[in-house]
Amino acid sequence: MSLAIYLIGFLIFIGGIAWALVVAGVPTMYIAIGCTILLGIALFTGATRTRTKDPS
Repeated sequence: MSLAIYLIGFLIFIGGIAWALVVAGVPTMYIAIGCTILLGIALFTGATRTRTKDPS
């Protein structure tokens, strides 16, 4: 799986979470902070899961 596909899926997930929080009436600042944290987690996990193994 490539990093781009992984991040696209995670961005769709983050968008759904943000939409649900807006509908629930959560303040925009908290939504922005939560989305930024989730984006950081997506980058870290995407980089580790899509990393190729070094040939031995």
